[in-house]
Amino acid sequence: MIINLRRLFNHRNIFYSIIGLFAISAMYVQVTDVIAGGPMAIAGTRTDQKVIALTFDHSWGNKFTPSILDTLQKNNIKSTFFIMGPWATKFPEVAQRIAKDGHEVASHGYRHENYGDMSPEWVKEDITKAHAQIKEVTGVEPRLLRPPNGHYNQKSLKATDELGYKTIIWNVDSLDWKNPGRDVIVERVMKRIKPGAIILMHASDTPVQTAEALPILIERIKAEGYTFVTVGELLEKYSDKGIQRH
Repeated sequence: MIINLRRLFNHRNIFYSIIGLFAISAMYVQVTDVIAGGPMAIAGTRTDQKVIALTFDHSWGNKFTPSILDTLQKNNIKSTFFIMGPWATKFPEVAQRIAKDGHEVASHGYRHENYGDMSPEWVKEDITKAHAQIKEVTGVEPRLLRPPNGHYNQKSLKATDELGYKTIIWNVDSLDWKNPGRDVIVERVMKRIKPGAIILMHASDTPVQTAEALPILIERIKAEGYTFVTVGELLEKYSDKGIQRH
């Protein structure tokens, strides 16, 4: 097909619209290639099976951790704990209990700073330091990582991937760190859960209502017919329809 450029110039609006469409198409292809070709931040999995992964970030303190672990043990639930290296060193008995109770031990890094603001070299150093501490204390070599504050960019994802780690975020945020109230935490999670969900909670000292909300939340989730699995199990056994990117 031959395009009459003179006619297009005489109809400038049409001409510029066509140019704009070409530009948008090119940009879309470039962005798609970047996303498809690089490592991803995982928010959950796509499945019809009613399974969810309950996860806890842990960076400091030990005021509520024993109660949380007792509740999980009583309900025979295995969760994924993203722990910081220095915390594991400071509370080795608790970190060891997490592993002994059969929970999945994962990394929350060494310093609690945004990975997306740092160089790839900084990110790798942070992950490596935490890895060594967690392994020394628990005997476990973690392969899942949740960057502090859930903050990342494509460079930090690539650095994490090069160390053999998967970046795990979430698609259900309890916002328990805001201490909105026990029942608010429970209702917020229940409104958002779905098959393949990853739920974010915290076991540190700042969220003072998590331990109290947890037994109620577990009971409610079970009543909806869900089974609790670790993030590793979710990725390995319940991603039949794919992975949900964050």
